[in-house]
Amino acid sequence: MAVTESFSLEVGSHSVGVATGGVVPSAALAADAPVVMLVHGAGMNRTVWQLQTRWLAHHGFTPLAVDLPGHGLSDGEPLSSVSEMAAWLGEAITAVSERLECEQVRLVGHSMGSLICTEVAAADHDRVARLVLLGTAAAMPVHPALLGAAERNELLAPELMTSWGHGSRAHIATNPTPGLWMLGGGIALLERADNGVIHADLSACAAYGAGDVAARVRCPVTVIVGSEDKMTPPRAAGPLIADFDNADVVHLAGAGHMMMNEDPAAVRTALAAALA
Repeated sequence: MAVTESFSLEVGSHSVGVATGGVVPSAALAADAPVVMLVHGAGMNRTVWQLQTRWLAHHGFTPLAVDLPGHGLSDGEPLSSVSEMAAWLGEAITAVSERLECEQVRLVGHSMGSLICTEVAAADHDRVARLVLLGTAAAMPVHPALLGAAERNELLAPELMTSWGHGSRAHIATNPTPGLWMLGGGIALLERADNGVIHADLSACAAYGAGDVAARVRCPVTVIVGSEDKMTPPRAAGPLIADFDNADVVHLAGAGHMMMNEDPAAVRTALAAALA
């Protein structure tokens, strides 16, 4: 197997940023290694999955962590609603299915990405085989101070999101990757977003209402919640979880909203069980 990230994808006429965990996806590979599409949260990009994609790529899966339009390396403008993002993800699944000759994909979504993936799973029973949600909730209200700072493109927005998005261990320099500063990395990631992107995403989250979407999902669902998640507290996920027909819940003690970075080993273990 080649070991490079040189995999290109287009949705419509726009190029999409994709991380594949260092293994070039192909139809031959995807025939035996199920395709897993991972969708990031507000203001972020594909790199939030870097501690999961490489592991997945070398443990029987074909991971594709995608940048939403206007994020990371993806062309286009950021979309203004979760429904528009879900429609885009549906088109991305079509492009991936044609490229890798696969009939189904597994969806993994974090925060805003969890809303997007749930909408797609509810609407496309035939092509979504598994659904994994991290940092999710039936509704995602946004604090006015955060929304205002994002509208003004102030550094305060990344600072608030990073502070609220990490559990107490991350605030005292604990990091699974020695030598790296988790909070500093979170701020740096969000600072890379173009002007208006964070505000567009947060506005979409604030306006979203789940309705009966969970009840319309037919595939197996796993919900991963962090005990110290301040942005989507475990209790906020309760109504959504209750509406799923077939859902397992994984609790990560001491993890906050950015659980993929805070406790990557536990997240990988949960993904391995949920995606099999």
